Amino acid sequence: MRDTEKSGKWAGSRSRLSIVLAVSACALLSVGGLAQAAPARDPLPADIPDYQAALDAVKSTDVRNTVCRFLRTPAPAEGAAGPVQTIPEMPEPCQGLPSFTIKDPVARNEITPGFVAGTAKPLPTEAIKLTQLVSSLSTTVNGRNATVMLAPTQGGGWHLAAVRDGDSDATYAGKATLGTLVFTEPQIRGWYRLRLTTVEPLNEEARQGLGGRVSLSLGDYQKLVKARYADKLPGSEYDTNGYSAGYSPRRKVDEGPSSTLLLAGGSSAALALVGGAAVLRRRRRASTG
Repeated sequence: MRDTEKSGKWAGSRSRLSIVLAVSACALLSVGGLAQAAPARDPLPADIPDYQAALDAVKSTDVRNTVCRFLRTPAPAEGAAGPVQTIPEMPEPCQGLPSFTIKDPVARNEITPGFVAGTAKPLPTEAIKLTQLVSSLSTTVNGRNATVMLAPTQGGGWHLAAVRDGDSDATYAGKATLGTLVFTEPQIRGWYRLRLTTVEPLNEEARQGLGGRVSLSLGDYQKLVKARYADKLPGSEYDTNGYSAGYSPRRKVDEGPSSTLLLAGGSSAALALVGGAAVLRRRRRASTG
């Protein structure tokens, strides 16, 4: 029964997304520039399943202490791929650090496997899905920012999935406005805005991903990602041999966090993940990709 309720909740979110896009289209046609003045956080929190649970998570003492432990662990040098480190436990991890808060989480959307494979239609509800929630800090701490990443929990709610250096995920995810969605193509770290059925780049990686064009139809964008990743989807020879730097979607639902936090060096930022296997997979793919 609980699984049925959970499935209905996510299906309802998908249905509401269609309604939001349809209403937003009318709003864009009727009020034009007013859409640009809309609040930055969109889709509305009501369209994120169990949003109160996500708020409770980022405001919890456990998550705050984890962020403090992460900030106390020196980040690997840029480009360094040093050994995976266990982040040590400490009784008062936030003591002595500058004061900060964790902002309200926003949706982190990604392109779907079906869209990449070309089996899904080039429609917003088929092309993009909510995979995580992300929150950044209210201020830098000793010159350093961090992003808190939440994953859906089996049976409902959200839990801490990762803490990583920088705030780019939360910054770009928060750029959605009335009538638009923001999503990422994580394989190239590209961020895009979807305006009805037009894809627009938000960063340099996305501009390169579109071949330098300022916009592209969702259908034409699908052709690009299909060419890039269709032969690298989970289960392909490329993926099973461990070389996949192509499309590798996250699990829809995690069972929950483990008690161990690990710190791994990478080509761009330190990454602290709850659960060591994910860190090791990412490190393997980064080194071989």
